[in-house]
Amino acid sequence: MIRYALTRLGLLVLGLAVASALIFLSLRVLPGDVAQLVGGTQASPEQVAALRERLGLNVPLWQQYLDWIGGLFRGDLGSSLLTGTPVMSELLSKAQVTVPLAAMSLTVALVVGIPLGVMSTLGRRSAGGTAISVGAQALAAVPVVWAGMMLVVVFAVWLGWLPPQGFPRAGWNDPAAAFRALVLPAVTIGVVEGAMLLRFVRSATLQALGQDYVRTAAAKGLTRTRALLRHGLPNVGLSIITVLGLQIAGIIVGAVVIEQLFTLPGVGRMLVADVAARDLPKVQGELLALTGFVLIVGFVVDLVHRLIDPRQREAS
Repeated sequence: MIRYALTRLGLLVLGLAVASALIFLSLRVLPGDVAQLVGGTQASPEQVAALRERLGLNVPLWQQYLDWIGGLFRGDLGSSLLTGTPVMSELLSKAQVTVPLAAMSLTVALVVGIPLGVMSTLGRRSAGGTAISVGAQALAAVPVVWAGMMLVVVFAVWLGWLPPQGFPRAGWNDPAAAFRALVLPAVTIGVVEGAMLLRFVRSATLQALGQDYVRTAAAKGLTRTRALLRHGLPNVGLSIITVLGLQIAGIIVGAVVIEQLFTLPGVGRMLVADVAARDLPKVQGELLALTGFVLIVGFVVDLVHRLIDPRQREAS
């Protein structure tokens, strides 16, 4: 297990290195002069040249990249070209919105996807099971922005239960207001992701019902429902863990859109604003942080899968 973990860790580091190079190079091929953007339209050629020198844009790209990577080992993602604020401090500040949003969205997806997926399998010949399956098909095809707008109309405009947009100035110093501000965004992402998880759980549990070990348990006196819950779900759970790793990445991508829709001061909204402003150090730091998070989630999922699946341990 230790050897496998070290191998996966090496692949994680390699993936981060490749991702960092791609992010750095892709941002450098964008049209326009960053120094001219920082200096403004009134800056003289001499002032623009001085800015390029101060920002380190005159040195070769490989040196700029190595300087950036060197800073990463010190926990330094650089500073904003426009404000001079350290990128790391900005990320940590905005993550106080994005991380709870992602956690709440994942919770909603689990609550929607797993119980309803099992119910739709057990009641697949009933009206309720059919309704759940059809509803999941419809929700999985719904654009997340449209779902968010509909939830705002119903729960914020018509019922007035929740705020339609924004985040309290006090942040998590006012936990009740902060939680209420994230409910609609989290439900928006979670319901759509949960519908996709529901479809997978339904498919996996249907396959489990046809397995020999479930039929044998049923032949020994257990009902098919109890046989599925006792013997089928543990095996289905292995596949669900893998899918959850992919869904966490989907939730992070969804957060970029939803933070715009609900005007939440998170990492996604900051990323969109920094791309528009051509603030390259912030953009590359944000993209690397998001990519690193997704790669780390995949690394953890691989290790957990290995730990709980005896077949993989025996094969190593």
